[in-house]
Amino acid sequence: LGGDFNVCPTDEDVFDVHAMADDALCQVETRRRWREFANLGYVDALRALYPSGRHYTFWDYQQMRWPRNEGLRIDHLMLSPQAADLLEAVGIDKEPRKLERPSDHTPVWARLAA
Repeated sequence: LGGDFNVCPTDEDVFDVHAMADDALCQVETRRRWREFANLGYVDALRALYPSGRHYTFWDYQQMRWPRNEGLRIDHLMLSPQAADLLEAVGIDKEPRKLERPSDHTPVWARLAA
């Protein structure tokens, strides 16, 4: 399953925890629901290979966040345990974000073994 889940699962998924403290994306309840979903057996593809670090998929236009890399990780690929066993690579493609008039989101990709 992949897409914009509108949740920053951990503090590492937001550029500034204090600045985003009141935002729904980072609320305790939002994160609890995310864990409930993950606990159904899904594996966060990015965190499976990169358990720590700041990796963003969204940068707000109104606040001019892209040039300062003040982003959020709210787009996720969630894998079944079987798919996670085949995970070879995962990443965030920032190239589309550099284009003229791009989306404020950028793609997350994964490569699974054949």
